[in-house]
Amino acid sequence: MDPVEAEAETGEQPPDEDDEEEGYVETDPAGRFIRYDEIVGSGAVTTVYKAFDKLEGVEVAWSQAWIDDSVMGSSKKMKQLNTEIQLLKTLKHKNIEKMFASWVDEEKKTVNIITELFTSGSLRQYRKKHKKVNVKAMKQWAIQILSGLEYLHSQKPSIIHRDLKCDNIFINGNHGKVKIGDFGLATFMQQQKKSVKGTLEFMAPELLTGHYNELVDIYSFGMCMLEMVTCEYPYSECQDMAHIFKKISEGKKPAVLYKVKDAEVRSFIENCLAPVETRMSATELLNSSFLQNDAAISVSLVKDMSDDGQQSVSFMVWKGEFMLKGNVDVASCVDLWLRFPDPSGCFKSVEFPFDVTEDTSLSVAVEMVEQFGLTQESRLIIAQLIDAFLVILIPEWTPCVSIGRVVSEGANDYTNKLMNCGQLSSADPE
Repeated sequence: MDPVEAEAETGEQPPDEDDEEEGYVETDPAGRFIRYDEIVGSGAVTTVYKAFDKLEGVEVAWSQAWIDDSVMGSSKKMKQLNTEIQLLKTLKHKNIEKMFASWVDEEKKTVNIITELFTSGSLRQYRKKHKKVNVKAMKQWAIQILSGLEYLHSQKPSIIHRDLKCDNIFINGNHGKVKIGDFGLATFMQQQKKSVKGTLEFMAPELLTGHYNELVDIYSFGMCMLEMVTCEYPYSECQDMAHIFKKISEGKKPAVLYKVKDAEVRSFIENCLAPVETRMSATELLNSSFLQNDAAISVSLVKDMSDDGQQSVSFMVWKGEFMLKGNVDVASCVDLWLRFPDPSGCFKSVEFPFDVTEDTSLSVAVEMVEQFGLTQESRLIIAQLIDAFLVILIPEWTPCVSIGRVVSEGANDYTNKLMNCGQLSSADPE
């Protein structure tokens, strides 16, 4: 038995086996964790059992994966496996499950990982139990899942899950916290096999070819969203795995996609399932209008000092990474300044006049999207910022788009007075 890591208190001796709880199956090398025979989940290469941390007195999850003989017989592959496990311990993110201990049991040919246990189980179990869930809640889940994927994909090199599905996305239902699990060893373990591993219904077409990147996780996330929204498993209309394989290879989407009636929800899912050449990254999806719509627009009053010592006042409104600033003088033409992320990942700034008698927020937003090669999601955010700015400045202004919630950053009587005009909450969508 070669312990990679099994935490134990210095000087503490594991209790005698006679004192162990009835029904346990095995313990870790240090005697801290007890594994029961109760399965709480499974992935492409792992089985997850309920376990108990005797030191902390809390229930935990015990993930166990069988090691292939080709790995066991190779010192190089075993070293790589140990390196992979050590890497997992370094991952720290609020939407990635916490890892407490890990080790390789060479006698039983297993990799064992101890992680936190989620009170409400997997997202799939949670949705089967709770059928009535608002889209707003699912957006919050989506943001958390994408935040976790963004973190994994930003590692050097990128960590690709390759088996993302609702079964290994876990939730604590009492506060709606969602975390990705069973991701760490999937890539390594599956690379040791000639056949493609994973859950076929959630696999991107390019994964079948062996030539892929981290965007396969985005495709799988899209299938997760589809299951979350419909409570149906993708490709459940197919007779067998061969039928599913054929559909995926031909780029045919599951029939349940066409049951999604909400056009905005369906469009978001289709963006995730798009061909890899046009598929959006986790960062781009997080900044999409579908997820940003629930985010509030913030507003504050900014005092600027000119070179000659003159003080001027302007408004600043922002949403996500988009920021708009302009003067507070009510006139036929308002000078605006917009800062936004461009497709290269950098930020650009542009100054432009807005004619309140001729221009509309949408016309200006459309022009900017075309001029700077921005996404269509950017168009809505830019239009929202312009309309929010003008509604605050000009109470009788009629917005082109639904602005949503606007909050004032910092106590400021002037901004609060203007925001109490009542227009912000009554703006109708186009």
